[in-house]
Amino acid sequence: MTAEATGVRLACDGPVATVTLCRPDVLNAQTPAMWRAMSDFSRDLPGDVRVVVVRGEGRAFSAGLDLAVAGASGPGSFAELATLSEQECAAQIAELQAGFTWLHRPDIISVAAVQGHAIGAGFQLALACDLRVLAADAKLSMAEVTLGLVPDLAGTKRLVELVGYSRALEICATGRRLDAAEADRIGLATLVVPPGDLDGAVRDLTAGLLAGARDAVVEIKALIAGAAGRSHADQQRAEREAQTRRLRDLAGRGE
Repeated sequence: MTAEATGVRLACDGPVATVTLCRPDVLNAQTPAMWRAMSDFSRDLPGDVRVVVVRGEGRAFSAGLDLAVAGASGPGSFAELATLSEQECAAQIAELQAGFTWLHRPDIISVAAVQGHAIGAGFQLALACDLRVLAADAKLSMAEVTLGLVPDLAGTKRLVELVGYSRALEICATGRRLDAAEADRIGLATLVVPPGDLDGAVRDLTAGLLAGARDAVVEIKALIAGAAGRSHADQQRAEREAQTRRLRDLAGRGE
């Protein structure tokens, strides 16, 4: 399907892929069709891509779920999901989550370029990325609770990992908005820049990520991503094993 039909497009330029939400007339409000298209992007990604940048056209990253679609009665609507068995409903949600979780892939580093609103599904899309560059005008909110819903697009664990249990609970249970300064203070933002500098900051960060050897960066991401679930001894062993692989590879003795 075309970007015009799905509201999202993928463009690849060598080692950098860019996912762009392209519904600026509705502040890039998201639909199930967009999520399914984003899931397909993981299969379409060329093997030489190392960095994926996620951004939104216009003045907002994403205002969240498109309630005009979700509140209707057609495919993907709340009404349709409510008619399914618990297992069928959960299976459909799992398919939609895949549009976000592929950004966790170990062989890429994903970067969200966030301007304006990142609400609900928009906030969760930014959380799905490894790094977040925020324009100073960014406003973030986990607003699902205001609809009587829960965040279900793989954002809750990522939020806890970044800001801790109690703050994550407060953010999700109140649905309040955070500005870029607070996001920076509590660890949600990798970098905050003036709105006019967002594109340049993302380019500079991408260049820095590409400067290192690909295999070393992949090993580093795996070490950092798994660190929270390992003991100190297990993490030290993982470091030893990763370094052994790198040394053997650099010496031409890798598999």
